[in-house]
Amino acid sequence: MGRLRTEFEVTCPCCQSVLVVDEGLQRVVRHIEPERPDKPKIDDAHQILADEKARREALFEKSVLSEKTRGEALSKRFEDALKQAQAEPISKPTRDFDLD
Repeated sequence: MGRLRTEFEVTCPCCQSVLVVDEGLQRVVRHIEPERPDKPKIDDAHQILADEKARREALFEKSVLSEKTRGEALSKRFEDALKQAQAEPISKPTRDFDLD
């Protein structure tokens, strides 16, 4: 793709991508990313998809297990709070109105 006379290229010092800037529009008109060295090969696509599926399945199993034990944890917390509430003496709460 050819450049116009009002366009110039700038290389990003951070990511080494090339930005094509139009001087007349005063904005970036094109962005060209550099070739990544860790770009996956098409031959590895099946393995990558299988690894992602295994990761999703592991996360799902972990969430199912946490949901199964969630009820037990909540009931234990409720029992602890009930014991603590029964151990505290009953007192009338002070209100701002009572302080006047």
